[in-house]
Amino acid sequence: MSGGRYGFWCECWTESLAGQGRSALVASFGAYSALQADRWVATALQAISPALDSDASTEAWEWMYDGRIDTRRALLRAEPCTVSLTHGSTRITWTIRPVLFLPLTHRQSVEPLARAYGFTRCSAV
Repeated sequence: MSGGRYGFWCECWTESLAGQGRSALVASFGAYSALQADRWVATALQAISPALDSDASTEAWEWMYDGRIDTRRALLRAEPCTVSLTHGSTRITWTIRPVLFLPLTHRQSVEPLARAYGFTRCSAV
């Protein structure tokens, strides 16, 4: 496959541990290097750490000081990584997976499908 670029797909999920709450995707990010992926998680943790309870804040800073290097090494080996912490009854999880980003087709040189012309413009009510 030509034109693909290796990188990492990063997501942040929250999950309620108190009830039957479903997981919710909070944010996602496409990183082109292990450094970008690792920095995305670190930046998020630094931003939210003042609002975390003391246990969760401790978990966050322990990862930033000790666990981050293990995460970076795993990413450099193209291995998926997960960073999680629990704040009260909420579990916050960052996942990082190696991916191949595929280029999009250049739309100027492609004729739209015939049925695309059958759609009419909707007006707001």
